[in-house]
Amino acid sequence: MQTIELGGDSVPRIGQGTWHMGEDAGQRQAEIRALREGLELGMTLIDTAEMYAEGGAEEIVGQAIRDRRDQVYLVSKVYPHNASTQGVQAACERSLRRLSTDTIDLYLLHWRGQYPLRETVEAFERLREQGKILRWGVSNFDVDDLAELNAPACVTNQVLYNPEARGIEYDLLPWQAQHNMPLMAYCPIGQGGALLHSAALQRIADKHSATPAQIALAWALRHPGVIAIPKAVSLDHLKQNANADSIRLDEDDLAQIDAAYAPPVRKQGLMIV
Repeated sequence: MQTIELGGDSVPRIGQGTWHMGEDAGQRQAEIRALREGLELGMTLIDTAEMYAEGGAEEIVGQAIRDRRDQVYLVSKVYPHNASTQGVQAACERSLRRLSTDTIDLYLLHWRGQYPLRETVEAFERLREQGKILRWGVSNFDVDDLAELNAPACVTNQVLYNPEARGIEYDLLPWQAQHNMPLMAYCPIGQGGALLHSAALQRIADKHSATPAQIALAWALRHPGVIAIPKAVSLDHLKQNANADSIRLDEDDLAQIDAAYAPPVRKQGLMIV
């Protein structure tokens, strides 16, 4: 598995997302099993959030990493309405209990809200001093947001990125590369399945004996500063995600994707789902 440096730690460039996990009690054991199988496949970065199933996903993660916490790079996120001085402290402690751990490796502000960034950063730094988090970052921040934040301690920005949502290539992705800030791509294989039925991705997948989902992941990873966090529950999908690490797209492949999903030629509003 390819790795990247994230705040001084080496992490895999393909991790595991958990959005929508914890919503169906009947899927609980399958989701726990999937995360554990993903760890065995080398996808040791697990991303979750207090928002996902209102803490339910964190509970799933906590069960999955029990007895193997030292294998995992654990990422979670705080709601904007909890991003005050006291709110961050209380939210993090709740997340730690659900995750059954003493420390979160990377704690993110899920998106900007009503509280001043300075206040949230101070709360993050306090958590770091207490050892409850090791590092912090943000999610759904555009270039202006990051410039206002102006914090070298921010180690990543997690945003929507896939061939259907590539506006960040115009300015955000280059800005983060210039500042040596890895970008964490959520929904890298799209939302709703439309991308997986793309004729262009299917042609490229046939050429590489792969699937459209794997091509979408390989496409995101063509940028050396990108980490992808797809969600999967089935073993087949987990294996496909892990194996996408070895696919290298050539210029013709990229040209076909550009023809189907045009790269941005001007500033676009940041897409959020």
